[in-house]
Amino acid sequence: MENTKWFKDAIIYQIYPRSFKDSNGDGMGDIRGIIEKLDYLKELGINCVWLSPVYESPMEDNGYDISDYKKIHEMFGTMEDFKEMLDEMHKRGIRLIMDLVANHPSNEHEWFKKSRESEDNEYRDYYIWRKKPNNWTGFFGEKAWEYDEKTNSYYLHLFAKGQPDVNWENPKVREAYKDIIKFYLDMGVDGFRCDVINVISKDQRFKNGRNPLILVGKKYFINGPRLHEYLQEINRDVLSNYDCMTVGETTFCNLQDMKDMTAEDRHELSMVFNFDHTSVDNFLGVKWLMRKFKLTRFKKRLDKYQYGLSDIGWNSLFYENHDQRRSVGRFNTCDKEYRIESAKMLATTMYFLKGTPFVYQGQEIGMTNYFVDSIDEFVDVESKNITELMKKLHLPKWYIEKSIRNGSRDNSRVPMHWDDSEFAGFSTVRPWLNVNKNKNEINVEQSQKDENSILNYYKKLFKVYKEYDLVRDGVYKDLLPHHNKIFAYERRGKNELLLVMSNFSKKDVKCNLLNKYKDYNNKILLNNYETLEDGKLKPYQSVLLYIYK
Repeated sequence: MENTKWFKDAIIYQIYPRSFKDSNGDGMGDIRGIIEKLDYLKELGINCVWLSPVYESPMEDNGYDISDYKKIHEMFGTMEDFKEMLDEMHKRGIRLIMDLVANHPSNEHEWFKKSRESEDNEYRDYYIWRKKPNNWTGFFGEKAWEYDEKTNSYYLHLFAKGQPDVNWENPKVREAYKDIIKFYLDMGVDGFRCDVINVISKDQRFKNGRNPLILVGKKYFINGPRLHEYLQEINRDVLSNYDCMTVGETTFCNLQDMKDMTAEDRHELSMVFNFDHTSVDNFLGVKWLMRKFKLTRFKKRLDKYQYGLSDIGWNSLFYENHDQRRSVGRFNTCDKEYRIESAKMLATTMYFLKGTPFVYQGQEIGMTNYFVDSIDEFVDVESKNITELMKKLHLPKWYIEKSIRNGSRDNSRVPMHWDDSEFAGFSTVRPWLNVNKNKNEINVEQSQKDENSILNYYKKLFKVYKEYDLVRDGVYKDLLPHHNKIFAYERRGKNELLLVMSNFSKKDVKCNLLNKYKDYNNKILLNNYETLEDGKLKPYQSVLLYIYK
């Protein structure tokens, strides 16, 4: 079946199910809670949902450690609940993409249990075993090899110890994942977000790595030698037979990698998540090492992919997800005085670039980072591991606390704020992770009542997004690449264009760009202030104009 490229018209909302809505009062979000809120998503303008894992799992990494891909974890409900949710989504014109974790299932998966029984069983080669480990370290700050005394061997785990890497060199592994993909596509699922997809191929020499403090050996397990072969095989044998999309989560991925993975004639992925722009305030690309945000650097990183993929491939447009901290209060914005203005500004700036918008739950109401009295309140396995690593390096206590507060994945995993009740309308009991302390000021119920809320601004934005073809087809041009306070760009067609002007500062800034289009007519489509003054943008003001002859 020929792919209709519907993903280019999609507005995708990520649901982190454990934190979205609890329907049965156990403190955990679930599938029936999602069903309850589908009308909310429809009203927001969402036409596709990315659902983080709901599969059977011991929950060492909140569901990204899967023990059975074809079962739903009882915390979330049943397979019948899942099918009902899928049906109710489709009734509302909402597609569903699942999270496919194809690099590291749980050590409680039957494959691994059988693999570790002996050195000569058929499942041994489903994983990567060695008698002598190399010096690789993983993404969570640990050594990447774990000793298993049963066979006196080490297995590779680039993530938590309970997440052993499968061996994609084994054709039986690839066939197993094809079967899983087909299982859900046949059910009616519309595609997949492919977790850390560019680490599935490893250099089979397993050489020692050099120098870095973290991710020692990454050149041997990121963008490995057979990555594109594997992606093309999955596409050819399964994906190409369905009208579906794929978005690959990638790490340390450059422009050429993105071109290779998303070029239509290569038949690999629909698009990828590239994290260049979200690491703009990180030192050496490490989120635990902070540096000052620079708008020029931010624009340069976005420009690289807007220009670089203009004629080949497709971009994903996002600030937040379950691994990223909240955007408000980040990217040189304010989480207090100008929280509302800056949240609207960020949305306008990002979502009229060329690509598919992704919105993370709570972003549409301007949720902020998780305030904790002590970093001991964080439950995320990555945060705990990095804390211990920093202690071993004898880093100062204040630096450890600041780093974990800024970087913890729990920042985006706190329960959704539906109202200002004790547990924010998420649950009737204390949830698995405490709700944020600003739930009374930031919640859906309050936002729905306020005409000028962030939520209602998002609704207007998505309505405009769907109305103008220039959003999909217009040629991108950064108009002020070297300006350190204003991000301004156009999306140009034959006799019309969209103009975005955004002030990334808390002060008034001169901007005379409209003089450039004095021979054109113009219409304000979005403005996060009531007025637009000639030659000036107010603090965190963002304006979208339709300019035409």
